[in-house]
Amino acid sequence: MKAAALYSAAGSLLLTSLAAAPAGGAPGSPGTAELRGTAVAVARARAAGIDFGPCPAADVPQAPAELRCGTVTVPLDYAHPDGRKIELTVSRIPATQKDPHNSKRKIPRQGALVYNPGGPGASSMYFPLIGTVPQWRRTAAAYDLVGYAPRGVGRSAPLSCEDPGHLFKAPTPSPAHPSQAYKRQRIARAKAYARGCARRSGSRLRFYHSLANARDLDVLRAALGEDRLTFMGASYGTYFGTLYAAMFPTHVRRMVLDSAVDPDPEKIWYRSNLDQSAAFEERWADFRDWIARHDDVYRLGDTPGKVQRAYDTARERLAGKPAGGKVGPGQLQNAFLTAGYYDDFWPSRAEALAAFLHGDPEPLVRLAAPSPDTAVEAENGSAVYTAVECNDAPWPTQWKVWDRDNTRLARVAPFETWDNAWLNLPCAYWPAPRQRPLDVRTAPGELPPVLILAAERDAATPYQGALETNRRLAGSVLVTERDAGTHGVGGGPNPCVNAYLDAYLLEGRLPARHASCAPRPEPKPDTPAAPGSSSRDALKGRAARP
Repeated sequence: MKAAALYSAAGSLLLTSLAAAPAGGAPGSPGTAELRGTAVAVARARAAGIDFGPCPAADVPQAPAELRCGTVTVPLDYAHPDGRKIELTVSRIPATQKDPHNSKRKIPRQGALVYNPGGPGASSMYFPLIGTVPQWRRTAAAYDLVGYAPRGVGRSAPLSCEDPGHLFKAPTPSPAHPSQAYKRQRIARAKAYARGCARRSGSRLRFYHSLANARDLDVLRAALGEDRLTFMGASYGTYFGTLYAAMFPTHVRRMVLDSAVDPDPEKIWYRSNLDQSAAFEERWADFRDWIARHDDVYRLGDTPGKVQRAYDTARERLAGKPAGGKVGPGQLQNAFLTAGYYDDFWPSRAEALAAFLHGDPEPLVRLAAPSPDTAVEAENGSAVYTAVECNDAPWPTQWKVWDRDNTRLARVAPFETWDNAWLNLPCAYWPAPRQRPLDVRTAPGELPPVLILAAERDAATPYQGALETNRRLAGSVLVTERDAGTHGVGGGPNPCVNAYLDAYLLEGRLPARHASCAPRPEPKPDTPAAPGSSSRDALKGRAARP
């Protein structure tokens, strides 16, 4: 993959061995107590089931009547299933059992399909509504579509690390090559954020991690009355889906892993984020090339280099005079980062940049200015993201390691490297004990065949992760969208990918070997995507990392 070339150009990153977990001890791989506790929780959930009723506005505002909600109870600590309990919110629309192509034909129900959109920190409470989208109607006929808010998210024992009012301070800087003074400011902020997570969450903070998310998924399976789980996870959802497959292989019916995180324990999570930053440089190059090819529309330059200079000019102007008083370089960077995830955002971002540089700041302000209305949800998502990644694995605890690795990478991948580092830096000062990542490997025949979907130029979950997941899950099959980079490919606009997805979910059929699909059409410069306009928007819940 091309991210490797970036590392080579920078020279070897020479990553040192990660420091040991903080004093207090880190739990090892799943032990007897957790296995026993999971079995107890599963039995209780199967007996209790889920009492579905109208969705509270706090869970799904303005929910249609057909969407029903409930809760499932899980232990906070699976080693002590009789101790403190938490409730996870769940949503469902039953299988329609109606053939979308023949209203007189009844489709057999195949059970529940549970979906997780990633994050960590994203909810799929809206997911069941995807059944109205044409690409999903056949699946909605055969399956109850089930979404949920994982532990820590929404009203599922929510986490918080700071006052939401402090989250969207704007404008903010975003230096590609930060000064020593700026680095000291960010170190202080990371330490304060980690302390805030501990202060606001207390002793429960340590129990928000991926192994717990995998166990919660098994309890949810039982509460739904399913003997075996049909699951689709995207992005981070693929990681704890992979953990689930290794921990509970006989409980898997079918599993789709869309845009797979690299499950190599050595990658979780410090090295994964370095890989991600390198890959975002490649996607930023793709975006600049697209803008240059449409210079007749945007007038930002007819080469990628000229487009980069236009972007740099905008950053400099915003640093001197923020647009609308709220959009500085940091907000510009956030807006353009989403274009690295989803190429249907390319037209709106290019249009806003062009308008700003040609004298009209309003499109950029509408696109990039933070919205106070989303602060609570965004702060919660950020807290869960941080807690899960910090709890999941050891991280370097010495600033010099972070400084060295990110300085080297930023020389060839400046677009996202330091912003990604600042996002994760609280993990260097994390106050809770860490897990050891599970070394996922399944033997032939141990696990039903798994379908892995991946875009070849995905930046958020680089393609190497799909290859590694395929190697570790015996019998899995990989379907690749070639020369494409949109994050999350299943159920989107590519009919070839969707044909493989439908064949697997509806009939259990997989290609005999790895398959590939031609890329989806490039976005057109005159048709910017509207929020919520695609099935991908309904699935993702929020732009989530990884």
